Order: sequence, then C-alpha cells, then structure tokens
Amino acid sequence: MPRLRLPLLLLLPVALTILLLLFPSPPRPLPSPPPPLPCGAALSDAVDGRWVPTPSPAPPPLYSPSCPFHRNAWNCLRNGHPQLAALSWAPNRCGGAVVPRIDAAGFLAAARGRRVGFVGDSLSENLVVALLCALRSADDGARKWKRRGAWRGGYFPREDVLVAYHRAVLLAKYTWHPVDNLEEHRKDGIKGSYRVDVDIPADDWVNITKFYDVLIFNTGHWWDTYKFPEETPLVFYKGGKLIEPPLGIHDGLKVVLRSMASYIEREVPRKTLKLWRTQSPRHFYGGEWDHNGSCVSDRLLEEHELDSWFDPRFGGVNKDARTVNSAIQEALAGTDIQLLNLTYMSEFRADAHPSIWLGKKDAVAVYGQDCMHWCLPGVPDTWVDILAAQILHYFNQGKG
Repeated sequence: MPRLRLPLLLLLPVALTILLLLFPSPPRPLPSPPPPLPCGAALSDAVDGRWVPTPSPAPPPLYSPSCPFHRNAWNCLRNGHPQLAALSWAPNRCGGAVVPRIDAAGFLAAARGRRVGFVGDSLSENLVVALLCALRSADDGARKWKRRGAWRGGYFPREDVLVAYHRAVLLAKYTWHPVDNLEEHRKDGIKGSYRVDVDIPADDWVNITKFYDVLIFNTGHWWDTYKFPEETPLVFYKGGKLIEPPLGIHDGLKVVLRSMASYIEREVPRKTLKLWRTQSPRHFYGGEWDHNGSCVSDRLLEEHELDSWFDPRFGGVNKDARTVNSAIQEALAGTDIQLLNLTYMSEFRADAHPSIWLGKKDAVAVYGQDCMHWCLPGVPDTWVDILAAQILHYFNQGKG
C-alpha cells in the first residue's frame, strides 16, 4: 500500500503551533502609567486646596517695589500697606506640598523663543505685572515692549521670550455713539450709547491670534451698570444689525462670550495653549465701591464664610464673580480653551487688596477703595506660580 505523503507546506502550520505551545512568547510589558503632574500643573489644583503658612524659611519676594514693570496703584509696600502674611497655596492633590514658586530662569529657558500673550481687562494686567516682575529677576536686561497694539509687555533677551498684555475690556469691539439730538438728550437723560459688535473682536487683539504660543483671555469686570449706567448703555449688534429684542447687559455678556470663544477656536492655531482666566473676586463690605464700601482687613476668610460673601443667591455686593463664571463655563463647553479657575483660591484673601493704599493723594475720595485689584507682591504671584506650572507642563509635552 503506498504511503501518504503530506506536502511540506501543510506541515509548517502544525510545526509552528507546536513550537508556540512549547516556547510561548513572553508577555508584552504593560505600558507604564504617565508620571504625575507637577504640583500646580493640574487644572484642579487651584480649586481644591487651602492657604497655609509658607514653609520656613520663607524666601523673599522675587521682585521689589522698584520693579520697572510695576504699576503705582498696586505697589502696596511702597504705598504703606502692611506687609502681607507669607502664605502659599497647598492643593489637596499634592499631599501637603505647596505650589512651588516659579523658577524664573527655568521658565525662561523652557520658553526660549516663545511668546505669551494676555487679552482682557485690568485683572489680566494685574497678573501680567506679577509675571513680568518675576521673570525680570532672572534677566535684568529685560526691557519694556509695546508693539502690535500691546498695552504693556516685556522682552527678555537672554532667552528671547516675550510677555505682553492687550487691553480689551469687553473682548468684543465697542464704540461710543453720542446722542445727536440735544433736545432728546435733555428729555430722557441719555448721553449716548456704546455699540457692541458681538461677533467682532476688539481692534486691540484681532491681529495677534497667530502671534503668540500661549494666549490667556478674560473679561467680565466691566459688564456691570456701574461701568455702563442707563445714560450710557451698551447696545448689541450682530452682523451689523441691531439685535432685537434688545439684550440686557448680562445676556449681552453671554452672547459675546460664546461668539469670542467661537472666534478663538476658529482663528487661534490648535498648537497654541489657550486658557481663559476666571473672575477675580471683590471683597467689599459695608457698601459698593461708590457707597463707602471697604476692604481694610488683615485676615483671610474662613471657608464657611465664602458663600455668604460670594454666592449670587444671597445678592451681596461681591456676587458678580460667580455669576460671570457660570456664563464663562457655559460658553467654553465643548471648546479646546482650558478654564484657569483662580476665583476660589482668591475668595479667601480679603487681606490682599490695595484698599486705601493707592499711592495717590485723594485717590480714595475720588475712586473709592480698591477692593478688586491685588497688591503686588501678593496673591497674583501665586496665580503666576500656577500659570507657570501649567505652561511648562504644556511645553514639556512637546506641544506649543
């Protein structure tokens, strides 16, 4: 009887199966988990933590009252404000550690050749001044920079780094239109109106969307009737046409936030780190800024006090920050703009405003106490530490 001979090709799969059973391949190593974010680099670090005494020995501030980027009204030490307590922010995620102070030289080296831009109102400027003065501690050749429509800025030649602020208090374009008919003016008291084109960015920043590697936005503090009272109201336009029915100031803010967020998504490159800084809380007690409101204080608020000071449900004079923050969060939903929430950590710091120490004779009598901006050095330096940690983490990922 003839032998059955299987073709060699049919035997190969059998042989391979036997070899795999006898000598199985080693298991593939599991991918290693990503390293933990540095303290301060997580978006949650500013909203989940507490103020603690700065670990001893507390380092001196990175800059002095003589910093050339300083602004007089915030130069509290020079203006006689008592020195603030040495406090640091300790995120709960960091296991008792505090957000490290910015390494100015390290930041400039990591940001070599890059540009960091801020767009918004004077609370962004408050943050910018703190950052400029901190970075100058590592580059005394820094010089002022005011180009491309920047309100203020600094160039750091040692590492070719640029930081600048563009003043655009509403973000959207707005223009003054006086009343033409004087008789009508005398009758209803309206002097004119500010036309807000909700779909057009302000001239101050419309041409810089592709210039910066990092952009930080804010608005909200001007969206109030104390800035735009009944005799000089905001009137909203879209596509060149008046929005009907007319919008109130808060609804107008919501429309502008959505429109500007959409514009940023469309016009700012995806590789650019885009942040939106939340509101800075005010700390008036006893009345509004123009009704004897004060913030002369040497203590931090307790956590159980925060809602009574800031929750809109209680209708106090400091409710605006949380109200505007809700509109910001709604407008940014679904975008790649990250929310830099600095409100919660700042709500505790009733001690840290310029208040009556404004550096100008009769300033309080004319303008009231400043319970909105912040002393420098002061709370904005902690904002800088958190912002720097997040920017460096972004650069270290190979982005931007």
